[in-house]
This record gives sequence, C-alpha cells and structure tokens, in this order.
Amino acid sequence: MAISIRRRPHFPTRGVTVVVLAAGSATRFGGAKLLAPLRGRPVLQHVLDALTAAALARIVVVLGERAEGVEAAIAWPPGTERVRNPRPADGLASSLRIGVAAARGGGDPAAIVLALGDQPLLRPDVVRALLAAAEPDRSVVVPRYADGSNPNPVVLRPAAYPLVDEATGDRGLGPVLAAHPEVVLEVEVTGSNPDVDTRDDLDRIQGAGSRVP
Repeated sequence: MAISIRRRPHFPTRGVTVVVLAAGSATRFGGAKLLAPLRGRPVLQHVLDALTAAALARIVVVLGERAEGVEAAIAWPPGTERVRNPRPADGLASSLRIGVAAARGGGDPAAIVLALGDQPLLRPDVVRALLAAAEPDRSVVVPRYADGSNPNPVVLRPAAYPLVDEATGDRGLGPVLAAHPEVVLEVEVTGSNPDVDTRDDLDRIQGAGSRVP
C-alpha cells in the first residue's frame, strides 16, 4: 500500500530513535567510504546532518572495524551514541540487531528510524514524511522514490521490532519486509537516495551539483 504526502505534515519526533548502520568494510569502494569527502564533508557527516535537521535528538551509530578513524573524523551531533559491531563481517543484519538493541535499551522508543551511513542524499523532509505517515496494522513505513531507488530510511513502530530478529546475512530487513508486505506502508516521495558503494557512485553524486545537500 502506498500513500503520497502532498503537504508538509506534522511530524512527531519525541521518543524517536534513529539507528545509523555504518559498520561495513567498504570493500567495493576500497576502504574508508564513510569518510570520503563530498562537498567538503565526509559521506557519513551528510547523513548525520540530515537526521539532525529532521529534529531527531537521539541517534545511535553502529561502527565496525574502522571505528577509531570514524570517531576522530566526524563532528558528532549532540545526543549521538556510538556502538561497535565486533563482527561486521557477519553482515548488515548483525549491525541491525546491535543497533536496534541499543535503541531499545532502557525501554522501547515510540519508533526507530533505520538509516544507512553511505546514503549522503538522505533528506530531512523524507524522514519527517515517514514519521508522520500512519495506517492501522502497518508497523513499517518506507519511502517510494520517484526514480525507484533504495527504499531507505525505514521507520519501525514497536509492533515491528521483532522482525529484526528475522534478518540474516548482508541484506538487512529487505527480504524480511518482502515476506511480510501486509505490515509495510509506502510513502511516495520525490528525488532519489543512492548508495555510495563504489568510487563511481561517489563521482555521480558529486556531479549532481546543487542537489547535494
């Protein structure tokens, strides 16, 4: 099911925690992908700045083997927590479980936003639209971009938290949500949200000019 957000909605952010998955080895990029410069800021910094602009006060970032270098290079927004995946080679699902467990520590948040650290075109308005969308019995909200690109970030309501335990390997929640379409609400949004997997990907985003935040 899909809905379209045609006006700026009220977006509740109290009690919302965002989990940024940033523990990958970046093999296809050649290493240090999250710190690659994009318009004067590291790729990961773009993601964190967008989440801060969306008024999300609690951010949990899952780091991997290069944690020390990332820690030193990023201007961490206030309220950012960093946790480490000791076995990032186990795949994206392992980081997902670690991040969600940290987000739920001390009690379940009203919603968890799942974001990827290598998507620097993440936009605050998309995050707000997903948080504002609501439909009975649909506990997962994802964007549907006009160009069909990656359906991230993902918003989980509490009823969907157990789905994280079903994730395996390096594809995260994708296969899990495909197996449970009845719980997924799609929100139509403009633009795109590409991954930076290779240096060519980064060059294409650099070439986007003014569209890069």
